Amino acid sequence: MPNYYSKDTRQHLRLWLKLLKTTSSMEVMLRNRMKTECDTTLPRFDVMAALDHHPDGLRMSELSKFLMVSNGNVTGIANVLVDEGMVSRRAAEGDARVQILQLTKAGKESFSSMAAKHAGWVDELMVDIDEDKMQHTMHLLEKIQQGLGD
Repeated sequence: MPNYYSKDTRQHLRLWLKLLKTTSSMEVMLRNRMKTECDTTLPRFDVMAALDHHPDGLRMSELSKFLMVSNGNVTGIANVLVDEGMVSRRAAEGDARVQILQLTKAGKESFSSMAAKHAGWVDELMVDIDEDKMQHTMHLLEKIQQGLGD
């Protein structure tokens, strides 16, 4: 690196690149396993996970905000899940233009199976990280997040 970077700056950049590479590699592995072992996509899993996290349902805008994606990214996935009977759609009280999405019984059962596999895959990746290291890493990542204003 050019010498106009301080030692700390170089280390910060190296850490950021390591975080990015690690996250990307983990996501690729999870995407591949979702496809091969669950015959689904990671975005579809993410939509179902968000709805599982909110059992009373979410408005489309809330779902998009929760997943940090645009409404357009969620709409297609939601439509397919509704067509397959995994998700129900109902009008919000007082405003028929606003739709609320919620997992159906079949959706909850399907998601439960996928979630167990997903959790196992993440456990496999982190098996060598003990509780103290995990807590320390979480603390450090929270400090970075605070700098982002999240």
